[in-house]
Amino acid sequence: MFERMAIDCWLADMDGVLMHEGHPVPGAPEFVAALHASHKRFLVLTNNSIYTPRDLRARLLAAGLELPEEAIWTSALATANFLDTQSPGGSAFVIGEAGLTTALHQIGYVLTDRNPDFVVLGETRTYSFSAITTAIRLVDKGSRFVATNPDTVGPTPEGPLPACGAVAALITKATGVEPYFIGKPNPLMMRSALNRVEAHSESTAMVGDRMDTDIVSGIEAGLSTVLVLSGVTRREDIPRFPYRPSLVVNSIADLVDQV
Repeated sequence: MFERMAIDCWLADMDGVLMHEGHPVPGAPEFVAALHASHKRFLVLTNNSIYTPRDLRARLLAAGLELPEEAIWTSALATANFLDTQSPGGSAFVIGEAGLTTALHQIGYVLTDRNPDFVVLGETRTYSFSAITTAIRLVDKGSRFVATNPDTVGPTPEGPLPACGAVAALITKATGVEPYFIGKPNPLMMRSALNRVEAHSESTAMVGDRMDTDIVSGIEAGLSTVLVLSGVTRREDIPRFPYRPSLVVNSIADLVDQV
């Protein structure tokens, strides 16, 4: 399957790979079962910072996918990990929901709007104009600007919803300050995931449905990469990119026998 060496750790994106519009992708339960049976290390990754791993576990379980909390890695957790290495025990003004605030509390951060070390922007279904105004003023005063992920829109049953990247652009336009995005396609997300499971890049595969986030971040982190065609990127889109995945398959079902 892969040219370099056997895969003993699997990283898999959530939406478009294992789940689609709240339902498991065909083959996803079998893939997860194969991971459990093989006792190989694995993590499910998501750029969504709204939910805690416990929340996501419950949502996945309701869809028929049984994953432990520790097997879920979010952009919120990766952001907290980054801030803990940059400024341990620091402070932040946060725009986001429980997934992000819980992750920051767990590393000992104080959440405040009084001269915080960082302004941290995450995902929320209810972006507040007042909170965005506060963020702009704090960034103007010198707080460092970090965002969980660069996604500009998020899917909902009613249609696209402005996401973290779009709101970050608003703050940047008002301040002239660009945020540091932690989530995919930043390979930092992958490296923090590898550290989480104590895996090596040479023997790890990243499975994703997007060339511009999952695959490029996997390549830049030195992983083998598998593009599944069950999500965003279509087969005819692949030649438009200057890089290629290690493997292209129709869906996660095609990987069950490879675990």
